[in-house]
Amino acid sequence: MSHFFAVLSRMKHIRRWGLMRCTREENLYEHSYETAVLAHALALLRNQRFGGRVSPERAAALALFHDASEIFTGDLPTPVKYDNPALRGAYGQAEQAARERLLRLLPPGLRPAYRPLLEEGGPGEEELRRLVKAADKLSALIKCVEERRAGNLEFSQAEKTLRRAVEEMHLPEADCFLQEFLPSYSLTLDEQENRQSAASPDKEEGADTL
Repeated sequence: MSHFFAVLSRMKHIRRWGLMRCTREENLYEHSYETAVLAHALALLRNQRFGGRVSPERAAALALFHDASEIFTGDLPTPVKYDNPALRGAYGQAEQAARERLLRLLPPGLRPAYRPLLEEGGPGEEELRRLVKAADKLSALIKCVEERRAGNLEFSQAEKTLRRAVEEMHLPEADCFLQEFLPSYSLTLDEQENRQSAASPDKEEGADTL
């Protein structure tokens, strides 16, 4: 019997933003999914607009597991995690121990396939790691935008800090997401649909649909 996937499902019980007052709580499970969607999108943008040759599917897979160690460590708030190098180093060791603990829950034959997923990439996947890191920050930024839109000013400074952090990564695909896709998160559903219709009107009947 293997407990790996049952333990992974417990990510839904890990609450994020522990020091912040939220209008809606966010758990690790949904954050991991959103990060995977964003990492997949960033990889596609890199390939289609900026001459990249990365795997969107691999980026999504790495993102799905990027915070899995927090099942055992919990989500340590960023101001605490980065307060001093010694604490950050100790937390890094705890994360690695948690990854090894997860791997031991797998049948031995599957462990080599899952190790690079739990460690955010294997040899030669540095480019994908950067995309996943950018997607992780974008997911947090989106949370800040959604909280602000709900009237919660608790996330105002975090939003500025995260946007600057994404910009300072100097990834053209991340900059593209900030300019082209992020503004929509501040709109209502009606506004999103109306603006999309205005930007892409339906073709006339009988027009070429290719």
